[in-house]
Amino acid sequence: MLKGFRDFILRGNVIELATAVIIGGAFTAIVTAISDKIINPLIAAIGSPESPALSFYLREGVEATKVDIGAVITALINFLIVAAVVYFVIIAPMNKINELRKRGAPEEEVPPTSEELLAEIRDLIAQGQQNAVPDQRFVEGASGTPGVPGGAQDMPNSAGEGDPRH
Repeated sequence: MLKGFRDFILRGNVIELATAVIIGGAFTAIVTAISDKIINPLIAAIGSPESPALSFYLREGVEATKVDIGAVITALINFLIVAAVVYFVIIAPMNKINELRKRGAPEEEVPPTSEELLAEIRDLIAQGQQNAVPDQRFVEGASGTPGVPGGAQDMPNSAGEGDPRH
């Protein structure tokens, strides 16, 4: 189990993940500043000074009953900003890099399945039987006995010569 963890750490994914978290935290601070200092004042400018824009109380004087639609709009705008940055800074370039990588790399050949290999072997055997020239050593009459090699002269010994016993 520790070996797997060590492999995971050394693979580099942890460093990339930590970098992403740090960059995400810094980016969140930027988006929050934009929301607090630009978007919220613009939304607040819509309403009157007595009643903040896009907010109201369900029960007057009870802060817990405040409905703040402006905060929801601000959160939605924050989300859209983050999503746009992630898409245009991370996703789109990675898609382009992957597309260029695929275009330059040769197509990977898919290995044949066992069934395909067996069918190919069957076809080769069938083709070989149709085109086969009979081996003269196994032809009837060459040695007088059907299916038996034609004689000692056809059977090499370890030196590659005919069998000296015959």
